Amino acid sequence: MAMAIIESVTLDVADPTAADRFYTAAFGLDTQIRLQASQAPTTGFRGFTLALTVSQPATVNALIGAALDAGATPLKPAAKSLWGYGGVVQAPDGTIWKVATSAKKDTGPATRQIDEIVLLLGVADVAASKRFYVERGLAVARSFGRMYVEFAAGSSPLKLALYRRRALAKDVGVAPDGTGSHRLTIGGDAGPFTDPDGFAWEAPSLAAPTR
Repeated sequence: MAMAIIESVTLDVADPTAADRFYTAAFGLDTQIRLQASQAPTTGFRGFTLALTVSQPATVNALIGAALDAGATPLKPAAKSLWGYGGVVQAPDGTIWKVATSAKKDTGPATRQIDEIVLLLGVADVAASKRFYVERGLAVARSFGRMYVEFAAGSSPLKLALYRRRALAKDVGVAPDGTGSHRLTIGGDAGPFTDPDGFAWEAPSLAAPTR
């Protein structure tokens, strides 16, 4: 059996046209993230973050600046940390985005090049969720005990990682409480199923059409 990977991420948004305009202007994402109209009730932290990994601090600043110009709300200003440099914004549709690099210094002019998109799921029990996903064909790339697990992405531009829900909320600067819909559907060949924290997967053939 081939290694299971994520093939798409679909965000439920109130206004797909406005969200499409935002993601194209902010991050240049026009095919990697799918959108579908939804009025599913949701409050507070939705339990996940999308992270954009880039090559240098200037690129972090360029993408966060573009997102703020397009209407995002700042959650954490871009700053140096132990592991590199990054910042966090919330899109108008409510999705939280982190833009980060492991580099401390710029090596060239700023670009808008995104190296990797990581879907970070905040889970109640990292070990149990890791076991759940391994049983469904995902291969572990890196694992730090009960703190953090990253799965191999294969040929996909999207990578899946698990983090404790409270730690993820703290990392992006929001309260951990939230109720209702995650407003997220993951498309991949491991689906369809719903994981222990209520995140829904669908088979690629059933995935929403690319906008």
